[in-house]
Amino acid sequence: MLAAATHAHQAAQSASPAKFEFFSAEQAAEVDAVSARILPTTDTPGAREAGVVFFIDRALVTFAKDNQKVYSEGLPALHARVRELFPTIDKFSAATPEQQDQILESLDEESSGGGRRPFRPGRGEQSFFETLRVHIVMGFLIDPESDKRGNRGGAGWMVIGREKEHMFQPPFGYYDKDYPGWQPNPGTADKTKS
Repeated sequence: MLAAATHAHQAAQSASPAKFEFFSAEQAAEVDAVSARILPTTDTPGAREAGVVFFIDRALVTFAKDNQKVYSEGLPALHARVRELFPTIDKFSAATPEQQDQILESLDEESSGGGRRPFRPGRGEQSFFETLRVHIVMGFLIDPESDKRGNRGGAGWMVIGREKEHMFQPPFGYYDKDYPGWQPNPGTADKTKS
């Protein structure tokens, strides 16, 4: 996942046109358009600013190779759904934001079995929409690792209010007594000897 995030960061910041490893340019445009509706740009950055499409592209040739078929079959099915709901439109990226939301809502209802359930019990393979949604969130929230990997500029963390400086660090304990800067609490100095 970190390799995919690094690739996403580099591709999103590159001045030259991105070269995708799994997606064609047309497929990437569709995935980017879906990503931008699921995590839209508002007064905060969205999936597009975080370079999510590059993360997903890299994921599909590395750790998520098993999902290649889901995308290969899911993107044409997405286009079919677009034409079903809006016969004059050929692809998702050509629809208006309101139409795109309607398309995504229909896919969400279909993937949840007709009702809205936040967590679906495992029934085998996930649908294209569920898989794509998971990949979008992963690419958006992955650790930016000092701006060297994915989640470009920490866009996802900015949205959720997480700051790099507040990373988890275990508390000092008796096992740290030899590290510089370790100070025992008053009254516990004798306990560190045992």
